[in-house]
Amino acid sequence: MAKKPKQDEIDPETMAIIEWCIEVEGFLVAGGATQEQAQEHIEEEVEWFTDLYYDGLTPEQAAKEALADPQP
Repeated sequence: MAKKPKQDEIDPETMAIIEWCIEVEGFLVAGGATQEQAQEHIEEEVEWFTDLYYDGLTPEQAAKEALADPQP
């Protein structure tokens, strides 16, 4: 019988997106944002960043997109 995941466990796909966003955050900070600004932007635009992840962009490419064309 398959083991039912605990409520606080994160599936591997979600964890990969989180780790990718953490890398994006680093590039946003390197591009001039504060860590707080970078985190807030990612949180506010999580769907957009998730789309970029699935589109195959690297964290650096995603950060460049965000810095060049900030989402409303």
